[in-house]
Amino acid sequence: MKVRSQQANKVNVITLGCSKNLVDSEVLMGQLKANSFEVTHEAEKSDANIVIINTCGFIDNAKQESIDTILRYADEKEAGRLDKLYVTGCLSQRYKDDLEIEIPQVDAYFGTLEMPQLLKTLEADYKHELVGERLITTPKHYAYFKIAEGCNRPCSFCAIPLMRGQHVDRPIEDLVKEAKRLASMGTKELILIAQDLTYYGLQAYGERKLADLLRNLSDVNGIDWIRLQYAYPSQFPLDALDVMNERSNICKYLDMPLQHISDNMLKTMRRGISRRRTVELVDTIRQRVPGIALRTTLIAGHPGETEQDFQDLYQFVEETRFDRLGIFTYSHEETTHSYTLEDNVPAEVKQERADLIMELQQGISMELNEAKVGQTYKVLFDRKESGYFVGRTEFDSPEVDNEVLVPATPDTHVRLGDFATVKINDASDFDLYGTLVR
Repeated sequence: MKVRSQQANKVNVITLGCSKNLVDSEVLMGQLKANSFEVTHEAEKSDANIVIINTCGFIDNAKQESIDTILRYADEKEAGRLDKLYVTGCLSQRYKDDLEIEIPQVDAYFGTLEMPQLLKTLEADYKHELVGERLITTPKHYAYFKIAEGCNRPCSFCAIPLMRGQHVDRPIEDLVKEAKRLASMGTKELILIAQDLTYYGLQAYGERKLADLLRNLSDVNGIDWIRLQYAYPSQFPLDALDVMNERSNICKYLDMPLQHISDNMLKTMRRGISRRRTVELVDTIRQRVPGIALRTTLIAGHPGETEQDFQDLYQFVEETRFDRLGIFTYSHEETTHSYTLEDNVPAEVKQERADLIMELQQGISMELNEAKVGQTYKVLFDRKESGYFVGRTEFDSPEVDNEVLVPATPDTHVRLGDFATVKINDASDFDLYGTLVR
């Protein structure tokens, strides 16, 4: 159905999936704004005549959410409430041919690296001089900071290299320039992300350069916290730990997805590391950066996972006592190496194993949080919600980790985006409760 434009050149961008997708959307929005488009992000009530959906295609649940979202806006277009509907991102990269047949209401599909083509379709120019500039969608005091694109790892279960391509580093000078621009806009925390942070430098410089990058970013005035997410354990650059220990504005925090611990599963998953080396690495990290908070993610029910493999994983979690932990049930993804294996762990067993790990971690988290009662911490406040000011310590990343809640009484003077010292008075398994220290 043809419809008259409600608002010329007004775009609503919808982002699904991970923080790396969010950065891509922010860059796209910066380009659109520079081309005189009016841009909103995930506006519930929008008079935009154009919608761009940035999709995720990682696992079954994410793919279904992306498809449902596309269908929802396809219905909006059919009803005459949209002029144009475009789809980009990982799902579009992976299943473009199928999507064009199944959901023809979409005007065009684009892959993960086709932003210039998307802009051209909108009769907009890709402005190379804007590289590193974007419209931040997070609270302005923190920003996700993508240092590389793609991945060279051969993990059996992962389709990311198929959707994102090979690892490509962003130059240190470009990243420092972007960090300075973000700091000038009020950003205090950079959350470093990539498919693999620890690979940084090998493509652009021929050697691992994460430590050098951290030193350069740490020198940027106005950046109070630098946080590392998605660090691959194999061939971990230990010199980055020295920088973390030396620089007060690099958070004592590391997100290092291990996925499993049994040698059988690590080999099947093609992780390039053994149980012994994994345990040694965790011990080394904790020795070289005392007090560091370690987050990891695991997979339950990968093809070939035996009950003994799971018991090894359970025991490892019990003994290692991670500060933060998440676990996924295995998703049988076509075009991955694991897809050639029999998906032989029943769905109910996968879920049972994941639930057992999370129940174990819940108890560990409770004990670790209870040990914080009576201590004081520097807290960065993100939002106000349900009668509390809600913030985080340096040991917590947004959305996935602990939060610190301070009652919003008339005597509590907190500005969102500011730091304050908080004394912890109480704890639950995943939250801390405190009062401001005057």
